[in-house]
Amino acid sequence: MRLAAIDIGTNSLHMIVVEVRPDMSFDIIDREKDMVRLGAGGLDGRALVPKAMQAALQTLSKFRRLAESHQVEHIEAVATSAVREAENGGEFLKAIIEQTGIRARIISGAEEARLIHLASAYGVGLTDEVGVTIDIGGGSVEITHGTGPTLATGRSFKLGVIRLTERFVKSDPISDRDERRMVRYIESELKGYLRNLAEAGFDRVVGTSGSILSVGTIAATEEDGAVPTGIRNRRISAKQMHRVRKELTSLSLQKRLLVPGLDPRRADIAVAGSILIDVILRRLGADEITLCDLSLREGIVLDYIAKHRKEIVQSVRYPDVRRRSVIELAERCNYAAKHSHQIARLALALFDATRSTHALTDREREWLEYASLLHDIGVHIQYERHHKHSHYLIRNGNLRGFEPQDVETIALIARYHRRAAPMRGHEGYTDLSKKRRRVVRTLAAMLRLAETLDRSHSQIVTSLSLQDRDEDALLELHTVGDAELELWAASRHAGPFEAILGKPLRIESVQHSSAEQPDQVTPVSGQADRRRADRRLGRDGAGRDAGEMAGGRRAPGSGDRIELVSTRPNRSRRQQGERADAADRQPAPRQRLRTK
Repeated sequence: MRLAAIDIGTNSLHMIVVEVRPDMSFDIIDREKDMVRLGAGGLDGRALVPKAMQAALQTLSKFRRLAESHQVEHIEAVATSAVREAENGGEFLKAIIEQTGIRARIISGAEEARLIHLASAYGVGLTDEVGVTIDIGGGSVEITHGTGPTLATGRSFKLGVIRLTERFVKSDPISDRDERRMVRYIESELKGYLRNLAEAGFDRVVGTSGSILSVGTIAATEEDGAVPTGIRNRRISAKQMHRVRKELTSLSLQKRLLVPGLDPRRADIAVAGSILIDVILRRLGADEITLCDLSLREGIVLDYIAKHRKEIVQSVRYPDVRRRSVIELAERCNYAAKHSHQIARLALALFDATRSTHALTDREREWLEYASLLHDIGVHIQYERHHKHSHYLIRNGNLRGFEPQDVETIALIARYHRRAAPMRGHEGYTDLSKKRRRVVRTLAAMLRLAETLDRSHSQIVTSLSLQDRDEDALLELHTVGDAELELWAASRHAGPFEAILGKPLRIESVQHSSAEQPDQVTPVSGQADRRRADRRLGRDGAGRDAGEMAGGRRAPGSGDRIELVSTRPNRSRRQQGERADAADRQPAPRQRLRTK
């Protein structure tokens, strides 16, 4: 089902076109925006000016044509502060219907706050956290408080940036006197409400809307030294937001136009926006703000979905926004579901078996799981270099609920499931901190080994266990089929995992019939077979190619145990011209198979 959501705001008109999925999530497939300044000169009960109305109608006509080109089933349009307050707001809504066919409705300030809170919680992945959401528009500011998507309180105040600019900014740059007047006015309107929110407590402050994102982009640019390519879920300190306010209030319009990261179309209203967000953060006592690029329009979509579940077929499959967005991306790329979920299970088993060695947390465990599910999606583009294609798709796959560096980490883990080990100089990897690079190396080593344990894509490994035996480590695989191909692959790629352990890895495969599987293990696939006892592969097994190992020789007979022994690895080869620092060096495996 395709749906268009339109926000007819005081400063800008926004539209998104989404495809609602059977699991009640949605993908944005197109978006458009036009800054028409509909409310300029028409706030506080005055009439909307004809020039602004005509510009808005032209934009809405374009929105309608764009929505129709995507074959949307429904257009949901709402009008906010400017139309809500204008004496000719009803006439404007009538003109919209007549000229565009779009039936827009005016929503109250409280309803606007509720929808914004829904979008904020969805966008940053608030589930059980208590959040305060701030949305600064042209005519009003909405401030909400709630746990996850559940709104506890929300209010709308007539403190939008156009309104504040028209009332208080009388010189360029703004005078100290006018700035103080604006601050006193903001505090008189918000002080009591913000004090109540501060006393109620919160875990995170989230900022939405163009005004906040514009100020946040300036802060991020100053912090990074360059305009960031994305600011989704970026955390900005309150001190840095205050510094941006000081900078903008000291500059003339001409100089503000040159500020890196500032949208030139917002240069005239950015002063009021920076003062407003700074005062709110200070009154809340917040240390930082999380930037969210979802706002009212996404809230409209979420609200529509919640009210039309029966029309969209089935209940929510994935309640967690992070997991949902990962599965959405995987499905969009036509991933091999059985293989990917098998790799995720095996990688997590390796993670859990080595917790005392790597000392990583459940947060990193989640990254490993998601990277495992997405590691092969690059095949959607092309098999050759598909690990790099996976990296690209994950980075640009619109994963929600993750901070930018977390997305990069997941993408890099997936990127290193094959071919080269992590190296300084690789895109994305070299920008990480030393601690984060260690995490990528460790998790990629687990994913790389897990990938080999389903080399046949038959899901024959049903469980595994890892034992530390002082001089080496024993990895025992329980299977419901011939694991010879998996052992062959593991012999070539176990080196990075051995580096984690700091010792050689011995791998044994014990084949069971389905009836003999441990109670807690459910065979994934494969045919029932007789139990194998002790046997070791000869050295020749390591030299055969994949085709021969898969089907060109007789499978081991009944009563066999397959065992792989690997020696301590050497250093990896470097690609020509690349150099790695000591912390990033990864050993390459030198395995051998011996006969007992």
